[in-house]
Amino acid sequence: MHIPKMPAQSNTFRGIRSSKFRHVYGKGSRKESCYENVLITQKAHDTAACAANPKFVAIAVEVAGGGAFIVLPLDKTGRIDVNTPKVTGHAGPVLDLKWCPFNDNLIASGADDCTIKLWHIPDGGLKVNVTEPLADLQGHQRRVSIVEWHPTAENVLFSGGYDYQILVWDTRRAALMQTIDLHSDVIYSLSLNRDGSRLATTSRDKRLRIIDPRSGKLLQEGVCHEGSKACKAVYCGDTGLVFTTGFSRFSDRQYGVWDEKSLNTPLRLDTIDSSSGVLTPFYDHDTRVVFVAGKGDGNIRYYEITDSPPYCHFLSQYISGEPQRGFGVMPKRGCKVSQCEIFRFYKLYATKAICEPISMIVPRKSDQFQPDLYPDTASPTPALTAEEWFSGTTKGPVLMSMKTGMTIKTHRPLPLRATESSSDKNADKKYAFLSMETRADYRPLEVGVKTSSSTDKDLKTSTNLDTKFQALQKLWGCNVKNMGDNKEQCSTSSSGIECEKMSTKNTINKMNIKTGDSPNKLANFSMQEKEIEILDKPSPKTESELRRAYTAQCEELKLLRRQLIIKDRQIHELEDQLNKFKVPNK
Repeated sequence: MHIPKMPAQSNTFRGIRSSKFRHVYGKGSRKESCYENVLITQKAHDTAACAANPKFVAIAVEVAGGGAFIVLPLDKTGRIDVNTPKVTGHAGPVLDLKWCPFNDNLIASGADDCTIKLWHIPDGGLKVNVTEPLADLQGHQRRVSIVEWHPTAENVLFSGGYDYQILVWDTRRAALMQTIDLHSDVIYSLSLNRDGSRLATTSRDKRLRIIDPRSGKLLQEGVCHEGSKACKAVYCGDTGLVFTTGFSRFSDRQYGVWDEKSLNTPLRLDTIDSSSGVLTPFYDHDTRVVFVAGKGDGNIRYYEITDSPPYCHFLSQYISGEPQRGFGVMPKRGCKVSQCEIFRFYKLYATKAICEPISMIVPRKSDQFQPDLYPDTASPTPALTAEEWFSGTTKGPVLMSMKTGMTIKTHRPLPLRATESSSDKNADKKYAFLSMETRADYRPLEVGVKTSSSTDKDLKTSTNLDTKFQALQKLWGCNVKNMGDNKEQCSTSSSGIECEKMSTKNTINKMNIKTGDSPNKLANFSMQEKEIEILDKPSPKTESELRRAYTAQCEELKLLRRQLIIKDRQIHELEDQLNKFKVPNK
């Protein structure tokens, strides 16, 4: 019997793919290394509400009114006091927090009050509650749910809100530079590539968009996940790949890998599980590992990204029995090189008032520096200024080595606000002083009499003809000495306007107002005096100076009216007393 020979089948088994990150594991912290008694906010929906850098960890907290967040030094672990100082400048709940990558003392916050605020945190943490921000960026019409700093350009900030817009800010000038209005629904996430030249966004309309952030032009667009729940996207550094998480039409959780040049079909689309929590991806450019964590889950999955199919490889997962509300992420320069730590999360518990640091560690036998785990990473030095980036220049991040094993921190002093100057403060104090009502002394001075108790200040006041006291003396008919000095001032002055002012003052000084004059006459002389004072003042130039001058003049007019009423009342009282002392002639 002839048995047909079966065709030879090719062996499709290729073995196990080698990877240095296959055995990455997550290591939680002990109780004494956690931040306890932190009243984590309940208002932040899909945002982390937590941010970390090599100096501080910031957490949005629950307060009775408005919005607030606390800033804790990394070493201040254990039980946190309820009365810990907070940043309380927002009028609504804080929804997102981001530390500046080039200044460890600067943090941006977006809140439900439609504003973005910048705060300076001093070294050592807060000592009192902070209410005044460095800058208040107002441009959104609805709540601000996302804030993101530019990775290479200094003072460039992106914000996304529920008004379907992305705004690009120059934080140094507190100026709005670009408005990206390409979305038709709520924006769920935004992510910039390695050099900040491309922006990836996802929104409720289930579409993934690639945008040029400088011009606001739409480059690519496509449907990423068909589910109705939130989908998130993160740029995979400078690889040109975008990693997304979302839901299928059957509510299964998915992840996808996309090419930024074509969003019609995904390079890889796979199902994770059937849970309901929204997944958030975090990408580490140095190791090319994506960490995926779900809200309400207790585990963190991690995948390795490659340039060849299937583009995404599952590594392992960190499993915990405590569900999480959100995560903060430590920059690579804050990781512990001696422990082979490649990533660090700050986990906000969903059921407890605890923030727990979780380290992702690659197991190595040697305690020496591992160059394959720590290539040169982004440093806290900006590669561009905001003006250079807005003008069209693109540069990658400035790199630094982590071989020293030291945590790299930055310290920059509190900058001066754009609208703050010492001259404005002095002017405000002067206007506040001039608007106060003064109580004049109407007793006449004895001319030519100099007492032994007279001081230089008294002599200066007695010879100064421009003071309020001398003006009141002139109004009430008192003699004033040194009237001839004005002629010398007029003759030595080179300006004809000043001579005219002096002559006008001399004319008024020569007039002697009797006690029986009418209040109208008093008002006329007072108005002439005020006109001279107004001529002496420099003309305001800016809008703020005009507003302050207008307010000061209104206060002066009110003061003059009040003085006229008082003088009129005193005149009537004197006339009544005079009538009482008059003896009728017999």
